[in-house]
Amino acid sequence: MKTIKITKMQGCGNDFVIMDYEEYLKTGMEMPELAKKICNRNFGVGADGLIIPKTNTKNTDIGWYFYNSDGSTAQMCGNGMRCFAKYVYDKKLVTKKQFSVETLAGVIKPELLEDGFVKVDMGIPVFADEKIPFKGERKIQALDREFEIMPVSMGNPHCVIFTDEDPLHLAKTYGPVIEKHPFFPEKTNTEFVKIISRDEIEMRVFERGCGITLACGTGACASVTACILNNLTESKVKVNLLGGSVFVEWQGSRGDLAKNIFLIGPAEYSFFAEYIL
Repeated sequence: MKTIKITKMQGCGNDFVIMDYEEYLKTGMEMPELAKKICNRNFGVGADGLIIPKTNTKNTDIGWYFYNSDGSTAQMCGNGMRCFAKYVYDKKLVTKKQFSVETLAGVIKPELLEDGFVKVDMGIPVFADEKIPFKGERKIQALDREFEIMPVSMGNPHCVIFTDEDPLHLAKTYGPVIEKHPFFPEKTNTEFVKIISRDEIEMRVFERGCGITLACGTGACASVTACILNNLTESKVKVNLLGGSVFVEWQGSRGDLAKNIFLIGPAEYSFFAEYIL
């Protein structure tokens, strides 16, 4: 019998198991296998993802290993990054409140704010089809519906769809089909977005490798870029998710896409535990 120390954290209900690399080594398991086991909501701890800090990076202050609940890797996760930032700062794995993190999506820079929120520089959104990657038209057929879409990458692929209907119903019904649509060779996260005002939207998401989740930080960022480029909102937007709200700021425009986007929101501890493998 093996016992490892773990921490459970959540950002707007998007929840993660975090463990130090030394604890991971005790498991004797491959990371994808461990992620599937520990994130299982019936037989494990239950989480949307597994995060393990990586301290031996060369060009950043720290890095991470990030796995979805199905054992697949994700290039980035905004809610996970906020939780990770708080975790590594509190554990003194980093000593600065603003630092750099090595991810599969490149270098991400979180900052712990005085109000307890975490602000993450999510980098520059990507709209070039080949870099998302996306191979198709701006209309997509899913079951009995055709949707107009806007593909965006936040280091991971997103498919943004505007709607006046119930976005959660649409995400549950059509998200699983769009996730695996051939237009997206690496699969996709799918966001259904309802505009509330020039400063506020409602978003529901079917996440690649996870399904319906309470929040998605990269999805919130992708949704706001789509809103701004379609002149539906201003440059700072409150995004209401199933598990709470985050704020997204982007100064980009159709004439200048090369602007960094910022995600601001909570990161909270759920519990500390010893997990028996």
